Amino acid sequence: MTGKSILLIAGDFVEDYELMVPYQALQAVGHEVHAVAPERGEGETVKTAIHDFRGDQTYMESRGHDFELDGAVEDVDPAEYDALVVPGGRAPEYLRTYDAVLDAVRHFFEADKPVASLCHGPQVLAAAGVLEGREITAYPAVRAEVEAAGCSWVDGVVTDGNLVTAQAWPDHPEWIAAFLEVLGTTVEHDPAAAPADD
Repeated sequence: MTGKSILLIAGDFVEDYELMVPYQALQAVGHEVHAVAPERGEGETVKTAIHDFRGDQTYMESRGHDFELDGAVEDVDPAEYDALVVPGGRAPEYLRTYDAVLDAVRHFFEADKPVASLCHGPQVLAAAGVLEGREITAYPAVRAEVEAAGCSWVDGVVTDGNLVTAQAWPDHPEWIAAFLEVLGTTVEHDPAAAPADD
């Protein structure tokens, strides 16, 4: 497998797990991932938020980590990347107000490149106008918003052509596996490389 170059768009109060887990998991299987945010340079950080589900009518939010970025979305050329990841959390509600973010998202759809998004991330896709005629999912609280953008709602992890969507971070195993399949990534296990049992 040849590693792909993947752009990940983040912002302050992006969901911690939805940023950290794909960022690290995609690197672990040989891909290069660049996390960018509007108006932030290389080495600067965004604050993350941790969203937990404890039986309330909506999620509970706690302060997460400071995540170091690879650069600013305004300074990257989306054409140099093979795929895109748009995580959720609080960030998408304002990320969708940046032209550079929306232009980057549109590039990946126009070029039919792989895109993965989950939770509130599809708010950015809706604002970019790329959901018309698609089958997707998102965090259930934004269902009406994404449906208004012209897509059909499907429960569970959904693959529609080059787009893989999920509802929230508990979907990570299935969502990441589906995205790896769209990327054409094969992960081979070498039993000889495993540590010997004591």
